[in-house]
Formats: sequence, C-alpha cells, structure tokens
Amino acid sequence: MAKEKVRIFLDSNVIISGLFSDKGAPRIILDLLSVGLPVLSGVTGEFNIVEIERNLKKKMPAVLPTYRKYLPLLNLEITPLPPAKEIAELKGHVAEKDLPVLASAIQAKADFLVTGDRKDFAKAGRMRRDPPRIVSPAELLESVLPEILRRLESG
Repeated sequence: MAKEKVRIFLDSNVIISGLFSDKGAPRIILDLLSVGLPVLSGVTGEFNIVEIERNLKKKMPAVLPTYRKYLPLLNLEITPLPPAKEIAELKGHVAEKDLPVLASAIQAKADFLVTGDRKDFAKAGRMRRDPPRIVSPAELLESVLPEILRRLESG
C-alpha cells in the first residue's frame, strides 16, 4: 500500500522566503501546505521556529506580527528539539549550525528536508541512518508535486 502522506521538513530559510515573497517555489510550497492536501504533511523543528523569530527580531522586527499571523495557517507540525546526544551523533555530516535541523528532520521521519542551503547538507547522504532526501524548494516541486497530483486524481 502506498504511503498516505509525503512528509516535508521545511528549513527556516524556506519558511521565511515563502512568507515574504509572493512568488517562487518556497511560496508555492507554503500555499500547498496551507490548503491541507490529504497527501502532504509539512513539518519544521522547534529549533527552526526559534531561529526564524530570532532573525526576524534582529533584522525585520516590523514583520513579526505578519509572521505570527500566517505561521498557523501553514498547518506545520512542530518537532521538538532532539536530545543533545542525537544531535552530536550527526557531527561531520552537516555544517555545525545545521545539526539541530537535520536531527529534527530525522526525528520527524521526514521524507524530504527542503532547504535553500543544500551545500550545507552535502555530506548527509553518507550517514549510517537514513536521512530525509535533501532538496531545494524547486526540486521538491519537480519531484513531489507530480506524485501529489497523481494521488489526488486516484483518490
């Protein structure tokens, strides 16, 4: 039996780009999540939410109300920060700053980790554990969107 939902984990940069741009792949992904398609599930990490809010407070404090208004509309599941031991086990596989992001995506059992910084995750494919497939927002739409549409047509 086919998996019911494709789980996509959104990195902070994808959420910020999608919320504050009216076009492009990040925006399309957020729009798809906001309509609640039965075959797509969006996830991000508690670490990512804290990172987004910290960056917005520092660089764009005036947009915090907009962010807080629209974030709930995305229907994102928020994964808690994984234990320090699980994060530490990933050292050497991704950039240091992205260890909590990858650990959160693994903990969330995501199929895809969507990021605008793929180069920071280049070594993740060499891990012993199965990491999510790391893709850019455009790659996600090219590889997942056709499958989503097929499932909707057959469902």
